[in-house]
Amino acid sequence: MGLFDFFTSDIAIDLGTANTLIIHKDKVVVDEPSIIALDRTTGKVIAIGREAMQMHEKTHDNIKTIRPLKEGVIADFHAAEMMIRGMIKMIDTGSRLFPPSLRMVICIPSAITEVEKRAVRDSAEHANAKEVYMIHEPLAAAIGIGIDIEEPIGNMIVDIGGGTTDIAVIALSGIVCDQSIRIAGDTFNRDILDYMRRQHNLLIGERSAERVKIEVGSALTELDDGPDDYEIRGRDLMTGIPKTIKISYSEVAFALDKSISKLEEAVLKALELSPPELSADIYEQGIYLTGGGAMLRGLDKRLSLKTKLPIHVADDPLRAVVRGTGATLKDLNKYRKVLMT
Repeated sequence: MGLFDFFTSDIAIDLGTANTLIIHKDKVVVDEPSIIALDRTTGKVIAIGREAMQMHEKTHDNIKTIRPLKEGVIADFHAAEMMIRGMIKMIDTGSRLFPPSLRMVICIPSAITEVEKRAVRDSAEHANAKEVYMIHEPLAAAIGIGIDIEEPIGNMIVDIGGGTTDIAVIALSGIVCDQSIRIAGDTFNRDILDYMRRQHNLLIGERSAERVKIEVGSALTELDDGPDDYEIRGRDLMTGIPKTIKISYSEVAFALDKSISKLEEAVLKALELSPPELSADIYEQGIYLTGGGAMLRGLDKRLSLKTKLPIHVADDPLRAVVRGTGATLKDLNKYRKVLMT
């Protein structure tokens, strides 16, 4: 087994629309934005992850930045493959003569199609993976926050990622009913971008919109301890000159209101679809929020008011999915029934 270990390396990947996280030897070794910068003339990779993110929306004609994943699935197969390869190279697997063959567990959205599944598998295989297993994101999130998914108890997970929000009721190692909507972190960024253009005649970029969401993002117009106003710079649409304005969390809450209402509807729909016995369990257990979107201020309170149920935000919501994926990799036999090969 020792010799076999030398030639094989186990990695768990949370291939997200906004961020990609990789676990190797029980440690999160890669936590980078899912973006790649390429040279247009040669097609060579210039930068991956954080470095490429700094170039995003600031490039000249010879460089293009690509986000290979859109709404939770691979949109650019070639770029995704190069990004996965580059991120695997970031893992220090020791100075070996031959790169080890990889055993991978990758998590995927619950509403993924067969074609999209194949794209994920092919990208992984081209990146030197010998064995590829896939797990649905809500199941990985549940394992990651310490829920025993094998129990005959219903648990509801709402995983708000960058491209999709996956809502699932889990019991006996399976998804009983689920809802997947394409409203998540990226949608919130677009809402902020549109609001700034409409309300303040200010043109801002995707990165600036994300900064606003992180610094003063909120789901409620009134918070007990709201953040201070945030200064945002952009181009004035009337004069074309750069300018600065201050934005409050109440304005951001107003900008995000429509999208959050759709998210609430999807949660209610999933509750409506769940069998009565599992509904009784959810009433007792509450709803668990994971993913980067779970960190939006006041979102738990707003969902609680809408559903009249207790809402629990995971301790480290951003890493819940990758932690769960890593746990399945450690005990493949135990989780065999939740993994797809």
